Amino acid sequence: MTNSLLTTIFLIILMSFSPVPSHAAVFGDSLGRDVVLRSNPMRIVSLAPSITEMIYFVGLGDRLVGVTRFSYFPKEARKKSKVGVYTNINVEKVIALSPDLVIATVDGNMRGDVEMLEQAGIQVYVINPRTINQVLDTMERLGEICGVPERAKTLVSDLRERVVRVLEAVKDKGRPRVLLLINTRPLMSVNQNTIHHNIIQLAGGTNMTGDQPITYPKLNIEAVIAGKPDVIIISSMERGGQHEKARMEWLEWPTLPAVQKGHVYLIDSDLIDRPAPRIVSGLEEMARLIHPEIEGHERQ
Repeated sequence: MTNSLLTTIFLIILMSFSPVPSHAAVFGDSLGRDVVLRSNPMRIVSLAPSITEMIYFVGLGDRLVGVTRFSYFPKEARKKSKVGVYTNINVEKVIALSPDLVIATVDGNMRGDVEMLEQAGIQVYVINPRTINQVLDTMERLGEICGVPERAKTLVSDLRERVVRVLEAVKDKGRPRVLLLINTRPLMSVNQNTIHHNIIQLAGGTNMTGDQPITYPKLNIEAVIAGKPDVIIISSMERGGQHEKARMEWLEWPTLPAVQKGHVYLIDSDLIDRPAPRIVSGLEEMARLIHPEIEGHERQ
């Protein structure tokens, strides 16, 4: 560490030993830690793109002073100072931004980075949403932490209503077997320990690889044929290119029920990979792909 960084850490640690005011708020996070805030945080650093989206969603983008490299949504986030990628945080940059709150995630952020920031006297709140409902709960919690609980609750309530509409639309529609491919070379899917699994279930499908022991199981074509998926969905960051080619390649396997029905699709990975507000749009799209008969279902 540089001398300036050591000095900064020393001063922050000294400040952290000051008595906690009686009006300080204590929030328990996903690691079972108590995070003490003396006032509403005004300088926030987000350590994951999904967190950045959450903060903007509850109307607090102006308080963000630092984000990770792939925080490109909404577009305003691209102008914020970058503190590395979420799997490799530049702790010095975070400390230099003098945040009064850092928000991290269990999935992705290194525990060592969180501990280093804690040692520097910075309050770090760690989240771990694993289902759509947990994503919505987390956004309400962040609104509470940042002093805008009613605003967050109002905004999130609209998302909850959209989820309910999807559940109503797919109710009693049957549960087709869905193969979600998050990678094409090699073939990789998801098991029940992922948010993708939760999306498939809420969208009225059955995750073909849900009972696999590995979170992101690798597959071969024999396993896919044996699984007899009714729907194949390829997670793509862009609708075209290699992923479109991969979609066309699946059409060369006419024995698959999904191919026979013409149910081989692409879906924007940002809508289902990030536990953020857009996950509800991902749920709506997933439901329309699994159940084309609800195409007339109201879009938001």
